[in-house]
Amino acid sequence: MGHRSQSDRDAMTVEIGFAVLTGALLAAAAFAMVCAPALLSASGGGVRRGLLMAAASVAVLVFVGRVVDVLRRFGRRDTEREVGRRGPVLPDQPSQPGRTSPDS
Repeated sequence: MGHRSQSDRDAMTVEIGFAVLTGALLAAAAFAMVCAPALLSASGGGVRRGLLMAAASVAVLVFVGRVVDVLRRFGRRDTEREVGRRGPVLPDQPSQPGRTSPDS
């Protein structure tokens, strides 16, 4: 592992924030979907408690899965860029007219 620039560290910070935020939102939605029947029904305390436990378990799994997926995808993209598996890294902007292109 080489030295990372400030922009690389900033990109990783933003990606971690994105992963945690979207993971929390998806986990909340999964929790609500699983525990909605428990909140809407007049079933006994055991069934309600079981559904709430299942909802919490599903929410944790969704959160962890989302965070791992986003960060793994970011790491893979970063590795591909460093290794250059997709070919040479091209400049962000095309050559300017009237200037010598690096490949000419």
